[in-house]
Amino acid sequence: MAGSVQFAPAMPDIRAMLYLLSPNESSFEKVEEVPEYVHQANPFFIGLIILEMGVNMLLSESPLYNICDGIISVSLGMISRLPLLLIRGIELSAYMYVWDHYRLLELPWDSAWTWRFTFLAVDFCYYWFHRFAHEVSVLWAAHQVHHSSEYFNFSTALRQPLTQQLTSWIFYLPMALAVPPSVFAVHIQLNLLFQFWLHTEVVQDLGPLEWIFNTPKHHRVHHGRNEYCIDKNYGGILIIWDRLFGTFAAEEDKVMYGLVFPVNTFEIITSQFHYYLSLWRRASTYTSMKNKVLTFVNGPSWLPGKPRLGDHELVPKVTGEEVLHEPSCSLPLQVYVVTHFLLVLHTYHDLFENQAVLTQVTILGMTAYILLTLTCIGFIIDQRSLASFLEMLRCAAMVTMLRYNHLRLPYSSLAMPTEPCSPAFQRSTARRRTSSVGLAASIG
Repeated sequence: MAGSVQFAPAMPDIRAMLYLLSPNESSFEKVEEVPEYVHQANPFFIGLIILEMGVNMLLSESPLYNICDGIISVSLGMISRLPLLLIRGIELSAYMYVWDHYRLLELPWDSAWTWRFTFLAVDFCYYWFHRFAHEVSVLWAAHQVHHSSEYFNFSTALRQPLTQQLTSWIFYLPMALAVPPSVFAVHIQLNLLFQFWLHTEVVQDLGPLEWIFNTPKHHRVHHGRNEYCIDKNYGGILIIWDRLFGTFAAEEDKVMYGLVFPVNTFEIITSQFHYYLSLWRRASTYTSMKNKVLTFVNGPSWLPGKPRLGDHELVPKVTGEEVLHEPSCSLPLQVYVVTHFLLVLHTYHDLFENQAVLTQVTILGMTAYILLTLTCIGFIIDQRSLASFLEMLRCAAMVTMLRYNHLRLPYSSLAMPTEPCSPAFQRSTARRRTSSVGLAASIG
């Protein structure tokens, strides 16, 4: 069934980002046959980010982007997907286990009605996962990464948590009692891809579509730290869930984006894990075991004696005059950061494209190099004291990996400065020396 309709290679990727694939072309019998829609969309992510930047420069007076913020958003998205190199996604693995051992019935994988039901079911489960991720502190510790940017643009969509998939799988397990894993594997990807284009200020009001679908206008509210925005508009594709369950809010005052207590760093490890440490420190101040536990299971704003979700009156008021966290980076420093980010982006793409033919040692080495590079970039942007030392260590690692062919640059000419270290260069030099000795002997 899935092979009955053929399209140009790029077309399904574009339409997948808007959930415009038909049941006929996106139904598969086996999980192994399901395309990597998210990975295939990577070039479109970058292309749309560049397009949005251009539109913003032409049509808007207020900047939508900060170069450093955009780089860190994409970096956080990159590291969130690195575990997939070593293990299958936890969501899909847990789903397949329940399907194999506990399913109650088996909906036909090639039915359009199964496809439509799964579309609704995945979005419904996503609503509840997303809502719990905001209302339970230990889940918020992972999800807060996505909200940590003080800008709202396409790069913000890529700012994804590393640890979120450790718990998100739980919310989809009821579907495994009836929906085949191959169908679920399609819709869990398409649901995620659809949410990419919601992260923009370029698109304003979409008229009647605003009543049914989640749109950029609704999602701007979700990312706001204004009091009226907090804990609102959780829907993925459909906004009807928020309207039904009382969590909808319309866009009113100008939205200020980011966390109510900004993390104020571009360093990826701190961005990913700082809230776990904050929860632990807060819980350790209580003597009551009950309060220690409630610190992790109640809302992020909860304090003893307050409602489960806390008191929003205690969060800082938005005045519209907030100063964004923007470390002063000189133009040469920005050029350096962007250059090395583009190089590591190539390495990241190369790693995912060729993982099937790479050795485990190479995969681990490239993964460690990507993490080190992205960490260094954050240190450089923040201008931390250890930035110079860490960057020298990273450059040494890069030269070593190039020497032993565990790393490939987009253009071979870029590797010329490292050639004296490489075995190939040494062999070439030895041959030239031998030829020179022979020539000298013949002349003598």
